[in-house]
Amino acid sequence: MKRGDNAFLILKKEFTGIKRNVLMKNHTTFKIGGPAEYFLFARKRRDLLRAIRIAKKLKLPVFVLGGGSNLLVSDNGIKGLVVKLQNKEPIILKRRNIIQTPAGIQLGKVVQFSIDKSLQGLEWSGGLPGTFGGAIRGNAGAFGGEIKDSILTVEALDNKLRLRKLSNEQCRFSYRSSIFKEKNWAVISAELKLVKGIKKNLKNIANSHIEYRKEKHPLEYPNAGSIFKNVDFRKVTLKIQKLFLDKVKKDPFLIIPSAWFIIGAGLAGKKIGQAQISKKHSNYIVNLGGAKAKDVLKLVELIKKKVKNKYNIELEIEVQFIGL
Repeated sequence: MKRGDNAFLILKKEFTGIKRNVLMKNHTTFKIGGPAEYFLFARKRRDLLRAIRIAKKLKLPVFVLGGGSNLLVSDNGIKGLVVKLQNKEPIILKRRNIIQTPAGIQLGKVVQFSIDKSLQGLEWSGGLPGTFGGAIRGNAGAFGGEIKDSILTVEALDNKLRLRKLSNEQCRFSYRSSIFKEKNWAVISAELKLVKGIKKNLKNIANSHIEYRKEKHPLEYPNAGSIFKNVDFRKVTLKIQKLFLDKVKKDPFLIIPSAWFIIGAGLAGKKIGQAQISKKHSNYIVNLGGAKAKDVLKLVELIKKKVKNKYNIELEIEVQFIGL
């Protein structure tokens, strides 16, 4: 019996829903990615913890998948076990302004829960895709807000399978990153501390951001969100500051959207295979149908090279590459 067959039999004995060679393109917003060697839905916290522990004993790599946004998966797929969070556990209002949320729930549902309870602090994220855990991992942000602003504590599983409860400070949040992204720890749940607000106002803000995304972002095509982090206004030369002064935004500090550098490099609309730099929002690469990870990577490298040559700026990747 092959080693892979033996691992599958052990996993199958523990989890009847385990599958082999599941195409990751069916589980990412980019609709790109080859087969996961083993694939499991974890609907409860205990299922996730048990799956990770068993995989570690079998010496299988483990990747915990949330909503599949902000990811580019290799055309060759992923070795080891992919555990997709599909929480059925509820969001809990622990006190007047503190909520506890499982990692696998869609961020939009957490936003809606907070608005229903007239709690302010998440309305900026209206329309953001992905799971709550993914938002924590990448310290998601938009319209001047960031997920770190509301985090009280985060429960996560570290690389030694220890369950940790981290304070906001211990999460080491930075621009579009955290300790969980740096160390590849699995976010399990978190507590949010919000403030009382006016439900109608919060709903209007969230809805306006949803409409903005529909209008300005290429949501009609599969994509992984922004490919590059925006550029810190304080870290560029005075010449670049002057050149893009009318493009500056707060996110949450002053930034120049990376899309403007890509446009300036003459790359809007550029295609390789079925991957294209969006004309609608040039910090997005879209899948026109059947795009490959290798095509996206070529576009990413082209953007980095052209922007570096023209502006002497190194764009930083925001999307996570898996198996590449």
